[in-house]
Amino acid sequence: MVSKFKEALETKDFVVTCEVGPGKGTNLEKMIHHVQLLKDKVDAMNVTDHQSSVMRYPSLGSALKIKELGGEPILQMTCRDRNRLALQADLLFASSRGINNVLCLTGDSVLLGDHKDAKPVFDIDSSQLLAAIRTMERGKDMAGNDLDGGVSFCAGAIVTPEANPIEPQLIKFEKKIEAGAEFIQTQAVYDLDRYREFIDYAKQFPVKILAGIILLTSAGMARFMNKNVAGVNVPQSLIDEMASAPKGRAIEKGIEIAGRMIRRIRDEKMGDGVHIMAIGKEELVPQIMAAAGL
Repeated sequence: MVSKFKEALETKDFVVTCEVGPGKGTNLEKMIHHVQLLKDKVDAMNVTDHQSSVMRYPSLGSALKIKELGGEPILQMTCRDRNRLALQADLLFASSRGINNVLCLTGDSVLLGDHKDAKPVFDIDSSQLLAAIRTMERGKDMAGNDLDGGVSFCAGAIVTPEANPIEPQLIKFEKKIEAGAEFIQTQAVYDLDRYREFIDYAKQFPVKILAGIILLTSAGMARFMNKNVAGVNVPQSLIDEMASAPKGRAIEKGIEIAGRMIRRIRDEKMGDGVHIMAIGKEELVPQIMAAAGL
């Protein structure tokens, strides 16, 4: 069965996805509130998989909750925590429960998270996970054994278009497309002139590109990302703009900037849509969309 998200990618001029972060515990009230707020406003919702290597409620369980509430989930799967046996089993389970969108990620280092003594797995990487999905769709597991009942996924991956140097990212980008990526959600972009260069390059490939938009909440957050998040570069002009916001109005300024960037991406046809990441402030996604004229 073709997913609603895949239909949107194939039929809409501008697709909007957003991120929903599971909580750290069994209290799902905040996540449920965000899903109910957003399910009719965006084309799909990503569920993060222990983002930044911090242990949280599982991505698969959260995707099931989104499905239960009438939303369209994109299951994020990292290769950090599970070997190929567990990853394939989770894919079988997801498919059997009607979850048919997957974003494949290699995963952050455990040293970034809250369980620094955890043993990372990294049995396979994101390109190999994509290839495994396509193999499973042909009725085989990674060992070549027959599956009794197949799977069908709209599968995607990520790229960092503002990485410096960019060449290693372009090699990975092509490898992911060769492995079967149908869509790409990018790391946060802030320098849209550099992003346009990436889009001009990417147009030669049969893949949909959604630009990552991370909501800036303060000048300090922008400086922190520049220092600590690989591949993210917030221009000094945007940092100055955030710093100039009146006291208590920084988030409003961040919403204004995000909306302005989304409008330009849409109007100048830089890709096929956007992926909005409000990082714990998902209730602000409708305001960001309104600021963008969506």
